[in-house]
Amino acid sequence: MEHRAKRGRGVADVLLGTPLKSTQESHEQVGILAGVALLGLDALSSAAYGPEAALTVLRPLGPGGVWWLLPITLSIVGLLMVVASSYRQTIAAYPVGGGAYTVARENLGRRVGLLAASALLLDYLLNVAVGISAGVGAIVSAFPRLQPYTLWLALGLLALLTLVNLRGAREAGALFLFPTALFIGSLFALIAVGVFRALTEGAGVAPVVAPPPLPAPSAVVGVWLVLRTFASGCTAMTGVEAVSNAVPVFRAPSVRRARATLTLIVALLVLLLVGVSVLCRIFGVGATAPSGPGYQSVLSQLLGAVMGRGAFYYVAMCSILGVLALSANTSFAGFPRVCWLLALDHYMPVAFVHRGRRLAYSRGILLLSVLAGLLILVTGAVTDRLIPLFAIGALLAFTLSQAGMVLYWNRHPQLAGWQWRRLVNGLGATMTGLALGIVVVAKFTHGGWAAVAIIPSGVLLFNRIHAAYLRVRDQTSLHRPLRVDTQGRLVAVVPMGRWSHASEAALRFALTLSPDVRVVHVRIDDADEPEETLERQWPRFIERPAHEAHLPPPRLEEVDSPYRGLMQPLRDYLDRLLAEDAHCTVVVVVPELLESRWYRAVLYGRRAELVRSALLLSGVQRVVVVSVPWFPPPTAGVERDSEPGTRPD
Repeated sequence: MEHRAKRGRGVADVLLGTPLKSTQESHEQVGILAGVALLGLDALSSAAYGPEAALTVLRPLGPGGVWWLLPITLSIVGLLMVVASSYRQTIAAYPVGGGAYTVARENLGRRVGLLAASALLLDYLLNVAVGISAGVGAIVSAFPRLQPYTLWLALGLLALLTLVNLRGAREAGALFLFPTALFIGSLFALIAVGVFRALTEGAGVAPVVAPPPLPAPSAVVGVWLVLRTFASGCTAMTGVEAVSNAVPVFRAPSVRRARATLTLIVALLVLLLVGVSVLCRIFGVGATAPSGPGYQSVLSQLLGAVMGRGAFYYVAMCSILGVLALSANTSFAGFPRVCWLLALDHYMPVAFVHRGRRLAYSRGILLLSVLAGLLILVTGAVTDRLIPLFAIGALLAFTLSQAGMVLYWNRHPQLAGWQWRRLVNGLGATMTGLALGIVVVAKFTHGGWAAVAIIPSGVLLFNRIHAAYLRVRDQTSLHRPLRVDTQGRLVAVVPMGRWSHASEAALRFALTLSPDVRVVHVRIDDADEPEETLERQWPRFIERPAHEAHLPPPRLEEVDSPYRGLMQPLRDYLDRLLAEDAHCTVVVVVPELLESRWYRAVLYGRRAELVRSALLLSGVQRVVVVSVPWFPPPTAGVERDSEPGTRPD
């Protein structure tokens, strides 16, 4: 058995890493570059699907729609800069992390805080599904033969990412550093070469590989179409809040490193968004139908148009796949921390407070993985089906966080520069609030209604959990001294099917509890009753040894079971016993045979567990249930026991 345990621990160490002590928390903290890889991939990867989401809305304009991408992107970049400035202030004001939930809860009240938490959790969940789906979409563009396996590729990447994050933040950050650098380097090389070709070859620059032709115009430019495009393009802003949610992840000084990381992420994202928009205009690249047979991502078309489909194309596409898929790591860092904060406030089960073997919040990671997997299955790993929900949660969290910071500065006028900081936060809250309204209206009939329904449902769930905790606390709270009751007596009851090693272990323990021990044998009307019944064995095997040891012998109680059940006759007996003495407490001592090998355990069922659960959940007062295990030795000739109240068939 020890050999098997060591082997099991070895497998766990290989998969999840060796356990870390609580005092080794600094081992999991990261620096600026690792922070970009750990928390910035969500934001950086939006350079791949943000412009594509906007171009998808512009498809009805045909080739003319591409020209609208750049001004819309510049407006999104302006909003992004304001939001980033606001979150830099949030990092300094709330270095414990928690982002929008912490800010909204402390400044706008508990209910608004829960609304922000629900929006954050939805945003993180969608980020996993969108990131992985977009990553798989990128690789399918490069290798069209893989399109039938899109769903399985997405689920496989999700499983791999879950395993990596269970190993801890530091290893995840180090692992993601190279693909992050490769992604950034590839896109900057693409932008540099594309701009250079445009400058040297003039307006008529020809693509190396012509992108798919855009459809003929079927609509005209209107305010509503522009607003819808802006709403879809706002997905490029997601992930900006991640650093403020996870400030404790950084090494000291954590605030300075977190702010530097956020600034670097936003600067890179702005350059990538503007660069991609410029290249789309130069080379006439638009969006293809997301679920069509000839689908190509925008970045795949740009790489082919600027560089051709040589070695660089495939290296860049692999880096895009890696970053899009790994962008979900931002959620794996943020989602469990929000769950942790909610659990501390008793709005989620307290199990989410505890950290796993690598000091990661393992339960939050596993919950996120399961929910994201279900979402990928429902949507078939198609990014466009998730985008409408994505922006709503992110923008709502942005708005509530910045509105909370406005009140924060009102309450702290003694801090230097509070007036202009409040102005920045107020401007950010106003702009993201307007963007949120546009997104909700524009995307409501395209799937946005689901986010509008899910976020309040999350608040309702949190309140239900909190109410349950309050109810249990009120029911279990005691405001009086210990009540010492010397009138009560203890009666030990041992359900027993036959005399065996497990029965002996339970009876020996019961004799140490009380001089009044009752052995209850539920007698089933069975023609196959063995000759050596418990009643015949009783005088020789139980009564005589008890007398010789100067102990009061246990009483054998035979209980009939005309319907061949165990629990009802046993409960009826306990009810009668409790009715005889209003002050007695009954301890039911359950003998339990435990086999170390599962394939042997199935031979004996789980009758002891059923007896224990049925008694504990019956609601009967003054009944205590104790399990006495017995482990058979590995030798083949030892008698095996049956479960209590039965005999082996």
